[in-house]
Amino acid sequence: MNDERLTVAEAAGPADGEPPEQPEDSARPEKRKRRGPGPFTLLLLPALVTVIGVAGFLALAGGLPTPWPDDSGSKSAADVDVDPSYVPWLRKAASACTVLDPSVLAAQIDQLSGWSDDTDELSGQKGIAAFTDSEWRAWGKDDDGSGTSSPRDPADAIMALGRRDCSLAGEVTELRTEGRVSGDLVDLTLAAYATGTDAVRKAGRVPAEAETYLAEVRALLPRYEALDREDPAGAGGTAGALLTAPVSPLTVTSPYGSREHPLTGVTKLHTGVDFAAPQGAQVVAARRGRVVFAAHTRAYGNRVVVDHGTIQGKRLETTYSHLSVLESAVGQSVEAGTPIGRVGSTGLSTGPHLHFEVVLDGYYTDPGPWLVRGG
Repeated sequence: MNDERLTVAEAAGPADGEPPEQPEDSARPEKRKRRGPGPFTLLLLPALVTVIGVAGFLALAGGLPTPWPDDSGSKSAADVDVDPSYVPWLRKAASACTVLDPSVLAAQIDQLSGWSDDTDELSGQKGIAAFTDSEWRAWGKDDDGSGTSSPRDPADAIMALGRRDCSLAGEVTELRTEGRVSGDLVDLTLAAYATGTDAVRKAGRVPAEAETYLAEVRALLPRYEALDREDPAGAGGTAGALLTAPVSPLTVTSPYGSREHPLTGVTKLHTGVDFAAPQGAQVVAARRGRVVFAAHTRAYGNRVVVDHGTIQGKRLETTYSHLSVLESAVGQSVEAGTPIGRVGSTGLSTGPHLHFEVVLDGYYTDPGPWLVRGG
């Protein structure tokens, strides 16, 4: 260090026990008259006593309050106990109307099924959003382009619940605008889901029979609030807009965008890019991150999702689907180029290839501009 500070020895005085130098006449020190407290003492002593007293009180009271909130316990969307592949659908479904947040949908599903797709034999409810057959006919669609519309398909179920809730939100918003009901729109929407819009209209507020359901959903909301917000910038490291090639070479057989699905014949958004590659070819992570999903799904087959943290304040994830072999596990940290699986044709697939997606802040986006061609 080049800063000119006193060392401990220099600050303490001469070393080796040598007495400090004394003036030549120190043997006969002059006797001084005792004086009273000077003006500085009279001014500073009361202030010093006050400071000591306040410090003692604060020590007993638990210390000074901090001006900065303690967010050490806050969670990111990646930390929420939800299958990561559901998160984009929760956000997409909630974006259909201003009343809904992804956390509300997630709390509803938790209350309805605990995220289980078992069928309730007594009520006939199916899937994670607990739709009956008649309800599904009204609200269900093939939202993920799998070729079938099913309440047991989580993506379809989440989107159907969002449509149903947004329809109810529109109805209760109109009632409140007309002055026929009062209350929070989210509460009124959940009450209409539980008991019907007519019951809300008759009560003029959340009806008593909906209060238990509403309280249960509200109690679950804190678990999922992280779905509603962006994670703090910088959580995922230095921002950069480029991803390395997940397979090599990058030979596109089906680009991002609207297309007719080769198996189902349905025309809709192709949410990623298909890269041609032989069976068993190595698939690698496109950027440093953490594996948040690695399992088999019905449509995507063996699928890996890697969370790369935030890029300019937005959460970035990449997905790798139809793998023949999974070579990574949830919680694993990866670097760009780390092997995570092998090319295959599992799930809804016509042959070996890699379906690669880029999910930015919960929404699918064209992977092309993110990729460095040639690795």
